[in-house]
Amino acid sequence: MPITTDFLMTLATIVGSKHLRTVESELLVYECDGYTIEKNVPEVVVFPASTDELSRVMKACAQSQIPVVPRGAGTGLAGGCLPIGGGVMIATTRMTAIEEIHLRDRYAVVQAGVVNIHLNRELAGSGYHYAPDPSSQSACTIGGNVATNSGGPHTLKYGVTVNHVLGVEMVLPDGSIEIFGGPRGTNEPLDLIGLMVGSEGTLGICTRAWVRLTRDPAAWRTLLAIFPTVADATNAISSIIGAGLIPAALELMDQGIIQAVEAAFQYGFPLDAGAVLIIELDGLEIAVQEESVKIAALLEQHCVRETRVAQSAAERAALWKCRKQSFGAIGRLSPSYCTQDGVVPRTRLPEILSFIQRTSEKYDIRIVNVCHAGDGNIHPVLLFDERHEGELSRVLQASDEILNECIRLGGSITGEHGIGVEKRAFLPKLFSPVDIEVMSRVRSTFNPENLLSPGKMFPAGSGCGSEHIERVHPGKQASA
Repeated sequence: MPITTDFLMTLATIVGSKHLRTVESELLVYECDGYTIEKNVPEVVVFPASTDELSRVMKACAQSQIPVVPRGAGTGLAGGCLPIGGGVMIATTRMTAIEEIHLRDRYAVVQAGVVNIHLNRELAGSGYHYAPDPSSQSACTIGGNVATNSGGPHTLKYGVTVNHVLGVEMVLPDGSIEIFGGPRGTNEPLDLIGLMVGSEGTLGICTRAWVRLTRDPAAWRTLLAIFPTVADATNAISSIIGAGLIPAALELMDQGIIQAVEAAFQYGFPLDAGAVLIIELDGLEIAVQEESVKIAALLEQHCVRETRVAQSAAERAALWKCRKQSFGAIGRLSPSYCTQDGVVPRTRLPEILSFIQRTSEKYDIRIVNVCHAGDGNIHPVLLFDERHEGELSRVLQASDEILNECIRLGGSITGEHGIGVEKRAFLPKLFSPVDIEVMSRVRSTFNPENLLSPGKMFPAGSGCGSEHIERVHPGKQASA
């Protein structure tokens, strides 16, 4: 149904008129997330300050049959908060309270709009931290992390978001408020927390989370290993994991990324290196020391040029700043870029990176690579200029070929960015029609009218309403 003046007055009554955005110039800010290839402008953006306000907004939308899409910080990279059908966008950026911290019981209660890194700043000096650390953690929100089951550099040892969520409060599409789990987790026979975390805003909107706190390690070592080639670096990764060593983080940056971050941050990366690995070990001092010696020996077997060890907390932080802000630094290389997200078995990393190089040559597109290499999660970044005719088409074709190759090598189409709108067409390549039908029926149980995040995750014809929504073409806005 169309959005009427009466409907806007209802929203204003709930959140206050200054917490609505309806002017086109202001709405343009919300036309996409970090996946900038597809864009569409919502008809209104509303900023609730509490679960109650968000619930009342959802009830008003359900009553008027108006589609809704949630948005956190907009750092997603798969179009998860793209307002395909126009309608109402609900932004959680006013819900920023860290409500409780219980060190003795090792959990915290946070609202959905809390920026990931703000929780750790609050915990500084307590001996505990919140382990999930997406590369966008200085901007992304915990509600968005819950929606996409975000990963990050330290997931190799500590796991993804779902491994650190004890409970979630969700507002369902009809406006009802449900709590799944809580401070002690859940003993329910169905893993409803696992269902909600990673559901990408298609089952409900996360408004609050009970998150697990992790004790700070007693010691750490952060190594920078410099290699002449990407192949040497990826073979070293396989040797480290094959030896039974599990670093807290094991990241790869190739020469293109090295050049971008060095220009941005002047850390001292060698510009002629083929690749570098950032290897972080943590735990008891004696264990960390033993592991660092073993890893140094393994690196020597794979033509490592140099191994540096961070000598202070400040040096370690500077190195991680380079890694986590590498996507921003890529702006120095190209006016436009598309970040892909695939997964392959660790031992197939040399093959997929070699394939990416051949794809780069085939489509005459520069591709640079940064990887959560320890768990086989690749992020090829395709550089282009959308102002040049034909470049975007080549980028999309190259992206599809890379994801298809991930599947062929026994991997998957996403490691942490989610499906959103970007990868819907790939689901039938991973799942059978029966699998997709079962997942669609689960979604319909929570979202029977398909008013919440319509057109997300599932391909057309899956019974989730995707077939009724025109795909937003690059450079074109869909009709609201």
